[in-house]
Amino acid sequence: MADLLSDDEIEDQLPEEWQREGDEIVRSYEFDDYLHGVNFAQMVGEIAESQFHHPEIVIRYKEVEIRLTSHEEGGITDQDVEMAELIDSERESQD
Repeated sequence: MADLLSDDEIEDQLPEEWQREGDEIVRSYEFDDYLHGVNFAQMVGEIAESQFHHPEIVIRYKEVEIRLTSHEEGGITDQDVEMAELIDSERESQD
């Protein structure tokens, strides 16, 4: 089990372009078309399975929103920050 991060730790560790919304960290990714977003969401799903840490994924027409939290701990942990970094790396490799 991971420990909850303090407000200061979240602020210090939050990857660029991610925002905190309550007990979640959130980022939206823009795409040229719907299917690119769907493909990205699938890649996020594969990362989530390998990490056994599953985000909420919302697919819109040209946007995919990712929300991370550690439900078992009731908030944001290192595991969420690490997943955000893995997702960002995956997105950068697609560009």
